[in-house]
Amino acid sequence: MAKVGVIGTGDVGKVLAAGFKKHGHDVRIGSREGTKLAQWSAETGIAEGTFAAVVADADVVVLAVSGHVASDVVRPLADALAGKVVLDATNPISGPPVKGILPFFTGPNDSLMEQLQKLAPAARFVKMFSCVGNASMVNPAFEGGRPTMFIAGDDGDAKAQAIAILDQFGWDYEDIGGVEGARAIEPLCRVWCASGFLHNQWTHAYKVLKR
Repeated sequence: MAKVGVIGTGDVGKVLAAGFKKHGHDVRIGSREGTKLAQWSAETGIAEGTFAAVVADADVVVLAVSGHVASDVVRPLADALAGKVVLDATNPISGPPVKGILPFFTGPNDSLMEQLQKLAPAARFVKMFSCVGNASMVNPAFEGGRPTMFIAGDDGDAKAQAIAILDQFGWDYEDIGGVEGARAIEPLCRVWCASGFLHNQWTHAYKVLKR
């Protein structure tokens, strides 16, 4: 089992931290001050620390902060992230939806994960958990079977660890290639959310069908 550090104390961070604990991993959750989730930590038994402390103690880091602050979070942690697997759940959302479509601050030939990889070049980023809502991230139950999580990243060993985690969490996967694959994965958040806004239904997921 891995030593996991979850960076981010929103719903995504808390759901993923609880999921890792459920599956027997040694998990801590990080906030800027290290004191944001005192009550939640007491209730769940998941210790909280500062970003730096949580990263220093982890083999696998989960980046679960809002996209607009992700660069500011990663930049000062770049040296500490060197060599670590970083599961990137962020999306480059720049504001509220416009007619049901979320605006992004990246263009079609760029992605937030590529920007983060450049800030921490020795970290081993894997894009995942970015194209589904937090309610379905850990062991979702769908009538159609296991859903598909899209992943991308340059490091094969890091992706192998990510795939093993996805299997624990009840997911199939589709590998989209290197870090540039995040350009295709991140916009899936817009499709997922557009359907949610239109139908007020937030428990759907993607599934790749092959023959």
